[in-house]
Amino acid sequence: MTFGARARVVNPRLGTYFSIFAALFTALFLLVLIFEQLNLNESLLRLAFFAGPILIYAGIGLSVGSNDTLNYFAAGRRVPAAYTGLLLAASAMGATFVVAGTGAFFFAGFDALVLLIGTLTGLVVMAITLAPFYRKFGAFTVPSYLGRRFDSRPLRIASAAVVAVPMLLVLSAELRMGAEIGGRLVAINPSLIVCVLALSVAIITGAGGKRSFTWAGVAQSIALFLALLGVATAVSVIITNLPIPQLANGPIARGLVRNEVNEGLQLVNVWPLAFDLPGDGFAALTKPYMQPFGDVGVLSFGLAILSIAAGISTAPWLLPRVAATPSVYEARKALGWATVFSGLALLTVSSVAIFMRDFALDAVMSERLGPLPKWLFEAAAAHLVSFDQTAARLAFNGLHFDRDGVLFALPIATGLPQAFVYLLLAGALAGALVTAGATTASLSAILGEDVVQGMSWEPVAPDTRVWISRGFTGVVVVCGAALTIIAPTDPLRLVLWALSLTGASLFPVMILSVWWKRLTATGAIAAVVSGFVTAALAILMSEIGAVSAPSPVAGILALPISLAVAIGVSLLRQEATRHTLEIVRDIRVPGGEIIYDREMQRLQLRKHART
Repeated sequence: MTFGARARVVNPRLGTYFSIFAALFTALFLLVLIFEQLNLNESLLRLAFFAGPILIYAGIGLSVGSNDTLNYFAAGRRVPAAYTGLLLAASAMGATFVVAGTGAFFFAGFDALVLLIGTLTGLVVMAITLAPFYRKFGAFTVPSYLGRRFDSRPLRIASAAVVAVPMLLVLSAELRMGAEIGGRLVAINPSLIVCVLALSVAIITGAGGKRSFTWAGVAQSIALFLALLGVATAVSVIITNLPIPQLANGPIARGLVRNEVNEGLQLVNVWPLAFDLPGDGFAALTKPYMQPFGDVGVLSFGLAILSIAAGISTAPWLLPRVAATPSVYEARKALGWATVFSGLALLTVSSVAIFMRDFALDAVMSERLGPLPKWLFEAAAAHLVSFDQTAARLAFNGLHFDRDGVLFALPIATGLPQAFVYLLLAGALAGALVTAGATTASLSAILGEDVVQGMSWEPVAPDTRVWISRGFTGVVVVCGAALTIIAPTDPLRLVLWALSLTGASLFPVMILSVWWKRLTATGAIAAVVSGFVTAALAILMSEIGAVSAPSPVAGILALPISLAVAIGVSLLRQEATRHTLEIVRDIRVPGGEIIYDREMQRLQLRKHART
């Protein structure tokens, strides 16, 4: 194909197409709601919410499949800012931050703000320091950007090997979370659900790469936000008469402060480096919602924010998304939309946690008369809550909630029909699929572009190039599914590890590649490798108890080491060429020709001249 600047027209019917999808998703919910009132078989209703959306996503992915190189690796560079922002927000959160994040807010209260602050800070840092310049460069993958920026093939291969590890961790986390969610909809073996989800991701991303993932992922993101915001708004109207859950929970939160202490939740003091966000499984409430630094120490709070922000701002499954926007200006707008959507979703998640805290407090209130609330028994039947069902009264230590079931317990506690639970499950499953698709599409491109062809700047024939990456799509999903089945681990912990590894290894190099001309290829290689190795060792030693720092934040302690190595090695051996300096100057100019496309065009011209 021909690389270079050309007019790319955004499809004016995109709004219509996704409005149709939103209408279909809403119609599915309304039909299930009606059939539930008609006492239709519950298994059929659950199956409809599991299989129906997945088939629609696969249909969208297959319908926009392409063998064109630019379409396959960058969605044609014509994805509007709002859709890119929506996709970035959903991919950054995934089902892990939505489902497990709700449980974290429910149990840890104030301390779970590390997830919200870290995510939003990471997107803001990406918008200001990296996204516009990465879009100007236009590389399909982060290792390709680093390789071309420093004119170094070893750096390209080293960074590809490093980023593959955290991406596999994120893929495994989302597949496991998706299997747990799917298991609440259909009663089949969790390993089989993992295989079904992996197959759907392979079909969607394999058909057209970033193009197929983009449009199927936007539909999945719409499903996630429709489910989360729709149910939270309905609950807010029932409880507070206000349809704005993000604001209506304030009076409830103020009421929790005094009542929770009166019912036995005492203030907890932890050491500054503690990091005790709830793990997967059942647990009881141990601290008041509004108490700061009762589960996460002051020092760990700051380190966790830095770890999440550094990881998200340079995540190789998120940053290349901006290369699909039509211009640098659209890339900036996309990050603005991503920040808005992420903030809205995470504020909604915290509102859900406050509402559920209020229901839990009502169940254990000493002034409560009569039997235990009916919703507790319904939630226990759905394996969301555990308690002594023969007891006349409960205390907080006798009421255990499943961390990953808090979100789905809210409609039951409010007395809404089961269709609202199914809607939330379908939305959360869409969130798992969108992040799994983002990591699969990016990792398969990295393996095909930067590992197989890493020692050559001249790509193979366009069709061969696409099929190599398409073949790696199957390899990636098989590896992710196998890791999920063989070594099941808490998804939230896996994501935090992945962000620590990414931030420690990539953040210094990516920032310096734009803002410090004297950074050399040798310094970049040393920084990437040393940051990754140090972070991985810190996490491993924390898990075996050799160091006192908790593993979710231990990895980010390698970031200053990586930064120091990058600067030190670059100052010792200055090897920046005139070509690399010109690239840096060109990156900082927002307008003009896309650098990566220009380089590919030059390579093609040289190849034609030789032949």
